[in-house]
Amino acid sequence: MKKFCVAIAALLALSAHGIAASAVNKDAEPRTLIVTEGGSKTELALAAGETVEFCAAGCFVTMPNGDREALTGSETIEISGGVGKIR
Repeated sequence: MKKFCVAIAALLALSAHGIAASAVNKDAEPRTLIVTEGGSKTELALAAGETVEFCAAGCFVTMPNGDREALTGSETIEISGGVGKIR
């Protein structure tokens, strides 16, 4: 049983790498997200139609309309009409 638990823990640790949140800008104009990760804020500019990955280890995101959400790193944000929605 102990070997099984160690194997599961190792599998979960390996699967956490490469997982990141993504943002898709479906608007015809650029949009900006403010990402707070590890105490530092950065602006993430998305061109019209662009998709980016970010936030691999959890973060807070301020959407273009001012809404703020906490992300774990596996979500997708779709921006449409200037509003970000988590999918």
